[in-house]
Amino acid sequence: LKRLLRATQGEIAAATPLDLPKSITTSVVTMTTEAEDKAKSQDRGISTENVKENLNKAAELAQVAAKPAIDFVTWVFPYVVSFGRQAHDIYVKLPVDYAHFLIGVIFCFFGGLYPTLFAAVIAAEHGGRRTLMKALNELTEEATKIIEASKKDDDLDEDGDGKKDVDQLAGKELLARKAKLIMTKMDPEKVNEALSSIYKIWLSVAAVLMVQFAQTISMALGIAEFIKSPLDRFVAPVVEAAVPDEYDRWVPVTLGWLAKSIAISIAWYIETIRSAFTSALNGGLIMSRALLKIARQKGVSFVPEKHEDTSIDEIASYVFAGLGFYFQFKMGFKVPFPFNIILMPFEMAEYWIRWTITKAA
Repeated sequence: LKRLLRATQGEIAAATPLDLPKSITTSVVTMTTEAEDKAKSQDRGISTENVKENLNKAAELAQVAAKPAIDFVTWVFPYVVSFGRQAHDIYVKLPVDYAHFLIGVIFCFFGGLYPTLFAAVIAAEHGGRRTLMKALNELTEEATKIIEASKKDDDLDEDGDGKKDVDQLAGKELLARKAKLIMTKMDPEKVNEALSSIYKIWLSVAAVLMVQFAQTISMALGIAEFIKSPLDRFVAPVVEAAVPDEYDRWVPVTLGWLAKSIAISIAWYIETIRSAFTSALNGGLIMSRALLKIARQKGVSFVPEKHEDTSIDEIASYVFAGLGFYFQFKMGFKVPFPFNIILMPFEMAEYWIRWTITKAA
C-alpha cells in the first residue's frame, strides 16, 4: 500500500500544469499524504502491539522457567563450591615442583584456549590476589547462606495441607518470595564491599590486558571499520526497507555490533594461534625444569644440580611444546565435548574479557 501511494504521489508531482489543474493536483497530493500518514500510524500501532505481545510472552516464559532455574542453581551451586575448595586444597598440599609441573601442563596444552583469562589471572596475581580471593570467599559464603535458606524455605508447609508452599505458587509469586528471602538473608554491606574490591582489581587487570593485547585490539578495530563500510552501503538499505520505519535507527547500531563481533572473532582467533604457540613453549619449559627437579629428588644420577649446566630441559621443552601445540591444533583451538560444558564458565569469562577490553579500546 505504501509503495502504491508513493508511486501515485510521484506521478502526480511529476505532472505538468497542462496535465492537471493546480487545485486538483494539490488536493490529490494532500489526500495521498494523509492516507500514507494513516497507513504509517496503523503500521506503528500494529508494531507496538506486536512488541507488547512479545514482551508478555517473554515474561510468561520467564515465570514458567523460574522454578526449574532456581532448583537447578540450588542443586548445582554446592557441588561447584565443594569441587573448587577440594581442588584448591589438593593444589595447596602438592609439593612445589609437582605444582609447577601441573601449571606447565595447563599452559602447554590449554594456554591458547583461554589466552586473556590466563593473562588476567597472572595480572590479578600481581594486582591483589589476596584481596580478590577474600572477596570471592565472602560472596561464596553469602550465596551458600542464601541457598541453604532457600532449601529450608522449599520444605515449608505453613498452611498444613500436606503440600509444599512453593509448589502451590505461580511463577511471579515464587520470584517475589525468593527475592524477599534474598533481601532478608543477604548482608548488603559485605556484598557491596566484596563487589567493590573485585571491580577495583578488574580495572587494574583490564588496563594491563589492554596494553598486553594492544596489537590484537588494534587489529580487531581495523577489521571492524573495514567490514562496517560495505555493511552500511549494501546491507543497511535492505534491512531498513524490511523493518518498520520506527526501527530504522536501530539498523546502524545493530550492524555495528555485527561488524565488531566478526572482527573480534577473526582477530582473537589469530591471537589464539599465537598464544597457543608461545604458551606451549613456556609451558613446556616449566614442565621440563620441574621434571628435572623431581628427578634429582628421586636420586637420578645424570641430572645436574642446576639446569644451566645441561641442555636436557631445553630439548625436553621442545618436545613438550610440539605435543602441546599439536594437541591444541587438533582440537581446533577449542575445548572438545563434553569438556566444553564443564568448562562453560571459563568459556564465558574468556569471551567476556575479549569483548570488554576490545570495546573499551
